Formats: sequence, structure tokens, C-alpha cells
Amino acid sequence: MAQAAINRLGEMEVFARVVEQGGFSAAARVLRLTPSAVSKLVGRLEARLGTRLVNRSTRAFQLTPEGCAFYERVLRILADVAEAERSANAGERPVGHIRVNTSASYAAHVLIPLLPEFLRRHPSVTVDLTQTDLVVDLLAERSDIAVRAGPLKSSSLIARKLGDTAMIVVGAPSYLERSGRPRTIEDLERHERLGLGYVRAVNGWPMRRDGGTVVVPVVGRVQASDGEALRRLALAGAGLSRIAAFTVRDDIANGRLVPVMEDFNPGDRESFHAIHVGQGGPLPARIRALLDFLAEKGRIDG
Repeated sequence: MAQAAINRLGEMEVFARVVEQGGFSAAARVLRLTPSAVSKLVGRLEARLGTRLVNRSTRAFQLTPEGCAFYERVLRILADVAEAERSANAGERPVGHIRVNTSASYAAHVLIPLLPEFLRRHPSVTVDLTQTDLVVDLLAERSDIAVRAGPLKSSSLIARKLGDTAMIVVGAPSYLERSGRPRTIEDLERHERLGLGYVRAVNGWPMRRDGGTVVVPVVGRVQASDGEALRRLALAGAGLSRIAAFTVRDDIANGRLVPVMEDFNPGDRESFHAIHVGQGGPLPARIRALLDFLAEKGRIDG
């Protein structure tokens, strides 16, 4: 039974190398095996699973849908095995690589300033940081932790709340001098309203009116991929932006940006969460260390 388990793990590793290298011959060179040996190992894996993982031809290599799903699980299994070996050797010290996917605003204003302290605390940990405001598939992107703003969807992911922030409409003094300061919802019609270039849960600016809320469409001539880009556009005088208050606190204090339409602010807040894959089981020490650090130092309150 033990030998069978070892053989299964070896087959998984060979399959993962085939996918990463894009074919049997390239994987064989990395593994120092013959292409026929690699092909036989993958064939044996397919036979045991009872499904085809790879479509083979003389010119092309393509994963089947079943192969794609299996590859994602194999990566997680191999990572867990590697982490188990590192943890056993390190006595559960945080050791190894952490892939973090975060919104650009959280990265710029919270995470990046804190990373040097985290790395000093854990000298055996390395971090790979990716910034995007789009929702990502942690398995597909091979990310260990994602920091995301907005409501959470029900899933197999585990979330730790990092706080929440008010939303605020701001403009640069240069823009307001040129275009005037909006004082009513109707005034917004003649202003550049900078927005994000992807669909959100509320695709516009909510504004308070007559005891209720109306949504003002975002129709500016510039769209951006993330909240930090909206902040920079506002600073440059390109128009008005409605963004997270914690990202512009210093800009407002120093007069670089000015809040507008505060009488119509509905008071909505945007939550931030650190998300990771799992079902409540033990986490690798490196991931647990970063989650604990974010809960201690990386909270949003603004």
C-alpha cells in the first residue's frame, strides 16, 4: 500500500511537469527520463483514473477538461507535500513562498508599506505579489491568499475580515476650478465621472435622495482597471472619482484632493477580506503567518 501511494505521487509529479513544460519530450528532458517513459506514466495514471487527461497528436498537446481540473488538484497536493517536508524540517517555522493576489489600492496603501516588517519577522519566507481588482480563481492563479474588497460570494474559500472603508467622491482643486464644484445630483451630469472598466455589483455611484438612494451612471471618458488608477486620475485632474476613503486620506489632508457631494453620500461602506483556499483544516505555517500579520497590522479603518 505504501509503495502504491508513492507511485501515485510520482505519477502526479510527472503529469504536472508535462503540463508545465507543454509536452512529453520537454518534460522528459527536465525529469531526465525518456519521452516514452513519461508517456507510459501518464497513460498509467489515465488508466487508473478511468479518464483521458491529455489529447495527444504529433503536432499539438492539449489538456482535456478533466485534465485541467485534475492538474489544479495535483498542484495543491504537491504543494502540501512540499510544505509538509519543509515544516517537518523547520519545526513549523514559516518557510517557503507565498503567492498573494490583492487589489491595487490595498497593495499601495497597506500591504506594500508593511511587507518589509513581515519579511524581517520571517526571514525564511518569500512573497510573490500580484495586483488586480478583478476577482480571481485562487486555484487557477496558484495564489495562496487574496485580499479583496466588496461582498463575498458563497464558496469553498475561507475569509478573514480586515475591516471596511467609507466611499467618497473626490476631485483635484485644478479640476474643480476648471469645471466647478457639483452641489446637486443634477450638477454631476456636466462632470467627468471616472469609473472602473468592469461590471460591479452596483455599476454606478449611489447617492442619497429624498430618504432613498439613486444610482448615478458613470459616463466619464476615462475608465480604469483598479481603484488606485482612479485615485491617480483624480489627482491628475481628469475628473471626479468615487473611491475608498482610506486611499485618499493623506491626499485630502494635504489639499491634493477635495471631497465633494458629501451631503448626498449614502454612507455605504466596502469590506475587505483576506481569502484563502481550505475547509478549516491546518494551514501551512507561512500562510498562517501572513494571515495573522494582516489581521494584526493590515486592517482597514477609514
